[in-house]
Amino acid sequence: MSKTIRLGLVGTGRIGQIHARTLKQTVPGAELVAVTDVNLDSARSCAAAYGIGQVADDYRRLLDDKTIEAVVICSSTDTHAPFITQAAEAGKHIFCEKPIAADLDIIDAALSAVERAGVKLMLGFNRRFDANHQRIKRAIEGGEIGTPHLLHIISRDPSPPPVEYVRVSGGMFFDMTIHDFDMARFLLGEVDEVYAAAGVMVDPRIGEAGDIDTAVVTLKFKNGAVGTIDNSRQAVYGYDQRVEVFGSKGSARSDNLYPNAVTFSTAQTVSRDLPLNFFLERYLPSYQAEMEAFVRALLDDKPMPVGGTDGRAPVVIAIAALRSYRENRPVKIAEV
Repeated sequence: MSKTIRLGLVGTGRIGQIHARTLKQTVPGAELVAVTDVNLDSARSCAAAYGIGQVADDYRRLLDDKTIEAVVICSSTDTHAPFITQAAEAGKHIFCEKPIAADLDIIDAALSAVERAGVKLMLGFNRRFDANHQRIKRAIEGGEIGTPHLLHIISRDPSPPPVEYVRVSGGMFFDMTIHDFDMARFLLGEVDEVYAAAGVMVDPRIGEAGDIDTAVVTLKFKNGAVGTIDNSRQAVYGYDQRVEVFGSKGSARSDNLYPNAVTFSTAQTVSRDLPLNFFLERYLPSYQAEMEAFVRALLDDKPMPVGGTDGRAPVVIAIAALRSYRENRPVKIAEV
């Protein structure tokens, strides 16, 4: 077994910076040796911040380097599938941020390239590695709440993204709810049917760009359970992340995280500070845990905890949700 894995990182934006710091500072066995970004200044800044030796504005430099064993893809969504394919053909193991693509044919072509090359692929659904969500998963698997009947996921951002991002992200079901679709599968298994009611309640410019900013999605699972996902692009009080699974013996629920645990009580009110306001604050430990899991799977030559099938399935649900919203009807997953 190798003692270290030499990695290269593609994309030094917000999440790329997080993964760079994690790989350099907290993941045993990881050796991040190179970063690339089409914005060379961004790549240089990242390299300087974390002591990374090689910098380039062309990701193919990583693919041509025979000493690099794995790549971490944090570039824009439209590059994920071609980068996965080319990395696989170069014999590199791959970690890629979600989603692979919004088109199933494109996803399947990328996954076929991975299979042909015999390399490992992990998708960046970090919320699976959150301690709260994992505890709910254990409660379900251990029978603590009996047979699951209902799932409720609340996932609301503190503020909407720029309209420029909305135009290229694939839409809310693909750039935001995709995490919740994955969480639904992670907790309760495969989905059979989707119904989505949605609209534009936050920013009319989002509607003008062809997207939505508010949605409730109902899921029917193959095991008979029913779920709801409640999304908004703007929760003025902070980053709202809550999950509950209700079953025959009880329920398991996680609440928001706060910067402190202090409650203020006066003659007028009982209050506390607002919850964490940014996804990096809320989920930083889970980003670290997922990268540790990726590197450990490489070192131990084990299957990836979030593989290609896990990357494809939430996109199928997202496509069904979008079709349901547009056609105002429930959509069976089998239709997609």
